[in-house]
Amino acid sequence: MARPRLHDDALRARLLEETSRVISRGGPDAVTVRDVARAAGTSASAVYSLFGGREPLLRAVGDEAAARFGASLAAAPRTGDPAADLLALGLAYRRWALDEPHFYRVMFGTRSTDDPAAAPAARATTFLVLRDAAHAVLVAADAPGAQARADRAAEGLWALVHGLVDLELGGLLPGAEDVAAERYAAVLRAAGPGILRGA
Repeated sequence: MARPRLHDDALRARLLEETSRVISRGGPDAVTVRDVARAAGTSASAVYSLFGGREPLLRAVGDEAAARFGASLAAAPRTGDPAADLLALGLAYRRWALDEPHFYRVMFGTRSTDDPAAAPAARATTFLVLRDAAHAVLVAADAPGAQARADRAAEGLWALVHGLVDLELGGLLPGAEDVAAERYAAVLRAAGPGILRGA
């Protein structure tokens, strides 16, 4: 009979969750191996065994956040209607942020100034997906210069959805969750076409 694994995938997932919580509250500089291990109900040696230390743990939690976020955007419905698909991405952005606020903060919140790898991961996961979706809308509308305009449109759309989501996560928008969801979708429907036209 095989010996049970001392440090399994469930423990790895708990350590990533706890690390995301610490980063969400105090940024990467607040993460210590001992505190994360204690919160996950294990020892510091488990962190070293699974990740190799504090810095690899921080990279792993960033990779996990990007993977989860990317999977959420990839799961957004694709209908063949570029405008509907773009809206679905915006809705998926918000849904993931509300479902996984700690990992959202890992992706977009406070980050260590000495972590140059964090920004490209967020850009690849978010901006490039939005750019491709905006490009599809512009092509479908026979807009001239669609490729160049798609970059500008994606910047505006990202600023719009990120700003709204950040305000909601910060408790700065009024209303219950269902009201907030309706308002968010309405703002995207109203402002999104203008951003695309103005790009």
